Amino acid sequence: MTGERRPGGTPPTRHVVVMGVSGAGKTTVARGIAARTGLAFAEADEFHPPANVASMRAGVPLDDVARLPWLRDLAGWMAARAADGVSTVLACSALKRSYRDTLRQGPPSVEFVHLDGAPGVIRERMARRAGHYMPPSLLASQLATLEQPHPDESVLVLDVALTPDELVSAAVDRLGLATGVAATG
Repeated sequence: MTGERRPGGTPPTRHVVVMGVSGAGKTTVARGIAARTGLAFAEADEFHPPANVASMRAGVPLDDVARLPWLRDLAGWMAARAADGVSTVLACSALKRSYRDTLRQGPPSVEFVHLDGAPGVIRERMARRAGHYMPPSLLASQLATLEQPHPDESVLVLDVALTPDELVSAAVDRLGLATGVAATG
């Protein structure tokens, strides 16, 4: 955050995307960040149109054409919250640089927390999940799609081997997010 003031003298909003492959713990960590900071939470999976969900349930990975409108909707959601003076935290895979760039087109700035680690740890977590439409069989395609963030992206990378509480604490501390505040910037 640059410390710039928004029109009217209010502090700028903060927008954090907790990213990584399915099963990395994005939703748990993003919800934890929201609980500690008051940032408005959203789960990117809830923005998928029914056709995308049906494809994933059938074990068919989404292509970039299917993802682009979804990513634009997510960027628009963050931009709308920013316009209202509301800071956000979003759980979203954001696997490719182009996906992250699309998300960056929403609010004035977006910060990323990448939950990364050993595929075996992630696969085990996926196997324990109940009721999620993303089957463990798609982990390989997600890992193949993942483009590790480049240094110019300034992405905070955290190891999925940490506990969810440790991940939340590390993200809040290292991003310098205020705790116990309302979602307004």
